[in-house]
Amino acid sequence: MGALYRFGVSLEKELIDEFDAHVRERNYPNRSEAIRDLIRQELTKREWATGGVVAGAVVMTYDHHKRELVNKLLDVQHDYQDCIISTQHVHLDHHHCLEIIAVRGNARDIERLAGSIKSYMGVKQVSMSLSMAGE
Repeated sequence: MGALYRFGVSLEKELIDEFDAHVRERNYPNRSEAIRDLIRQELTKREWATGGVVAGAVVMTYDHHKRELVNKLLDVQHDYQDCIISTQHVHLDHHHCLEIIAVRGNARDIERLAGSIKSYMGVKQVSMSLSMAGE
């Protein structure tokens, strides 16, 4: 970590009380770490919005008995192989699977990947969890 800089923030009592409750609920060691985390979240959102480089996971559940769905999902993943690092496949029950796709790349490309997956009949849910790529 680089040099630390200190700065002051003025907040209304209500807001600081709510923030302190947030700090306790999330088990942050102090306000500073909670503020750092919030700043990182906002910077990640900016990276996402501007098409910057992000890393994270696309998570989906689907019915693998849906005709041709597995092949279509594999085709989509091959189309986006530049941003897919790895995948993990989990059998939830006889009909349903969970797939976790680790990704790193342009945020807009990853968003398009998730959108392509969502478009197929038999896909139950798709969610994304993205973070800064560490650059």
